[in-house]
Amino acid sequence: MRVAPVIKLTAKERAKLLSIQKARSHSVRARERAAIILLAADGLENKEIARRLGEDPMKVGRWRQRYAKGRLAAILKDKTRPGRIPPVPASLKSRIIELTTNQTPVGCTQWSRTSMAKEAGVSPSSVGRIWAAAGLKPHLVKTFKLSNDKHFEEKLDDIVGLYLNPPEHAIVFSCDEKSQIQALDRTQPGLPLKKGRCNTMTHDYKRNGTTSLFAAMNTADGTIIGTCMEKHRHQEWIRFLNLIRKNTPADKEIHIICDNYATHKHEKVAAWQRRNPRFHFHFTPTSASWLNMVERFFRDLTVNSIRRGVFRHVDELTETIEMYIAAHNIDPKPFIWTATASDILEKVKRGRKKLNNIQSA
Repeated sequence: MRVAPVIKLTAKERAKLLSIQKARSHSVRARERAAIILLAADGLENKEIARRLGEDPMKVGRWRQRYAKGRLAAILKDKTRPGRIPPVPASLKSRIIELTTNQTPVGCTQWSRTSMAKEAGVSPSSVGRIWAAAGLKPHLVKTFKLSNDKHFEEKLDDIVGLYLNPPEHAIVFSCDEKSQIQALDRTQPGLPLKKGRCNTMTHDYKRNGTTSLFAAMNTADGTIIGTCMEKHRHQEWIRFLNLIRKNTPADKEIHIICDNYATHKHEKVAAWQRRNPRFHFHFTPTSASWLNMVERFFRDLTVNSIRRGVFRHVDELTETIEMYIAAHNIDPKPFIWTATASDILEKVKRGRKKLNNIQSA
């Protein structure tokens, strides 16, 4: 049976322990240990000391033993503990980054923390920290498309100029069609949002027809002129242009920014423009829909109103779109274009240079 060592204190030791117990300059740990030793010196057993101080009896016994062997120095200095796990060597970090950026695991298109940890012989957490420090996210991919339009620079200057320095006594509209919007109904009703549970909806759906939204965004104030039609041919485009004409002051020049879709360049559209000379068309470069501001509105419409919607008929979808446009126009907020044509062109040139380097490698 283990017997707790008897603690006897000299007057000097007791005074020192009392000062440690009361002094705020000492750590909490040192003050706790001093209290343990003082009660032990008064003849109390470990269990009683633990009860009075609210400590673990094992802890009381451990510091009693240490004081008996090392006296005051034993409670003022902690035992040395093993240090933190050795950091990953710089050479191994470089190898992990090299593998991540230049190779892929067998049979896979990208690394995961687990696969890289197995390859490099480190923990997945270490891989995560190395990737975070290097700004690497192998699980993400972004899409891109560089325009090959021969007149890219001229069209870019034209459209960005309309955004940054619109002509006086004129209205600039960013126009496009959001075609083939599907009226989707779910095969089973979902559950509503509640505390501890998000909305639910089935992954499968029923198709109930499609509609095409024609929209024109006033780049100055953000208002939308929009209408839904069954098709998106040149006939519907001309009907939409007539709608813009009816909803704009007759004494204003109208500048239309649109893409290179064949419908927008149809010969009958050109004839309509000759009959309406105050309308001026500005075409975005091919593969550069990001230059068209109305695409931002289409994104918001999809996220806020269509993606989670349940539509049993095309009329319900059309009504929802019209309600969204009406609500938007109550308090419209224009999208502020800040990038200059020279800044955009410089980025495009860098992208083309990198693409050429990859293709020639």
